Amino acid sequence: MPTLAILPVKRFTEAKRRLRTDLHPGERRALAEAMFSDVLIALRRAAAVDGVLVVSADHGAQQIAGGYGAEVLEDREQGHNVAARHGVEAAQQRGVDRVLLVPGDCPTLDPKELDDLIARTAPERAALIVPDRHRTGTNALLLCPPDVLAPSFGPDSCERHLAGARANGIHGEIVSVPSLALDVDTADDLDALERALAERHGGAANTRGMLMQLARSRGR
Repeated sequence: MPTLAILPVKRFTEAKRRLRTDLHPGERRALAEAMFSDVLIALRRAAAVDGVLVVSADHGAQQIAGGYGAEVLEDREQGHNVAARHGVEAAQQRGVDRVLLVPGDCPTLDPKELDDLIARTAPERAALIVPDRHRTGTNALLLCPPDVLAPSFGPDSCERHLAGARANGIHGEIVSVPSLALDVDTADDLDALERALAERHGGAANTRGMLMQLARSRGR
């Protein structure tokens, strides 16, 4: 059963605005690029992922995606959920059986955990919802078939996705995936990421390198 990973990625110049008091624009862009690269590497290493589709209007993101063998779809720039739905439509046109919507800012993503998540899906009509570390937002959606549930990311989306699955009469389940729980939007998230990387060996090489640069620039 083919699985396509879909990554909606906003322009890097617009990324991580909630970190603007901690990082200047060039640093925010570099961090976003590093995390995105590490997510693409993890997806390539996941045996259950058959392909990757990046939806973005950012030419830098498109070039990085192409360098890691991902397909690129031009973003309509109407928000994250529209980009996600655009990717789902493209997956349907390709005859894909299921899609995995993932963010580009979860650099600790573990390919084995991703394979285990994909293996949990029922043969048909299922939506698996991966919460963020606060268990309110949604950091990933595994949808089988791709159009079984409309993506609705944002505040409180975890419960919203679950309620939507129930309302549509499909199997909906919240599944914790530790390496997908930590996305980076705030200074607290960035601190949590640094701690998480310090506690594990290997992985997220680009993000590790970028965080080391940031630390050196601040004399830490």
